[in-house]
Amino acid sequence: MKKRVLSAIVMVLIFVPLMLIGGRVFTVFMCLLACLAAHELIKINDTKDVPLLMKVFTYLAIIFMVLTNMDNIDFNYTIDYKFISVLLFAFLVPIVFINDNKTYNIEDALYLIAVALFVGFSFNLLSIVRNYDLFYFMYLVLIAVMTDIFAYLSGKLIGCHKLCPNISPNKTVEGFIFGTLMGSFTGTYFYLMVINPNMNILTISAISIILSLVGSIGDLVFSMIKRFYKTKDFSNLIPGHGGILDRFDSLIFISLASILVLGVI
Repeated sequence: MKKRVLSAIVMVLIFVPLMLIGGRVFTVFMCLLACLAAHELIKINDTKDVPLLMKVFTYLAIIFMVLTNMDNIDFNYTIDYKFISVLLFAFLVPIVFINDNKTYNIEDALYLIAVALFVGFSFNLLSIVRNYDLFYFMYLVLIAVMTDIFAYLSGKLIGCHKLCPNISPNKTVEGFIFGTLMGSFTGTYFYLMVINPNMNILTISAISIILSLVGSIGDLVFSMIKRFYKTKDFSNLIPGHGGILDRFDSLIFISLASILVLGVI
């Protein structure tokens, strides 16, 4: 527990100042985290020696995606089909030239494509949201963090009924309920006090609840990935917490969901 708390303090001391600075500095930081997240996903599935060049292609694709529109302060994301075309060629064509299914096959290619698109898009979106509006980004972060903290604490203190034992044995129904309530309450309060006090309370409450639920689902999705690959954490980069994806799982899904609700709020 002590190790977990100390790591959390260090993460806050690093993340908060960079979040407040925003701009290119924060985008570069997101790029670094994206590469670390990609490394975790590649390593967790690296049951054989996939060619180094293909891994390098993955990192380059992610760096390009995250740094795209780094100076844009508008909330928009456009898909460059030229980039998608190059990405597909870069991962699929080498199958023919390598010509060794034990080294690199279609499953490896599709997995790396998925990693590049998912990680690149997610962390680019986090950067776009921050540069669009600091307080809106803080709203999303608060929901993710408060949902996670209260789900963990209430699960430890009063958790009796397992939520999804086959996916994440430690998660409880009680933790899920209290995490959702506190995450959505904190988010709603922050939004009304800081962002827009004239917002309809029922509307922002409903949106906060949805985002909190989506964050919990994201946590379970990543837990299922770890369960599938029979590992406890994505990495041991953050003592007591695991890896980058262990900490950003909820926020990634919440940021993806924010695309759908930004027009409402």
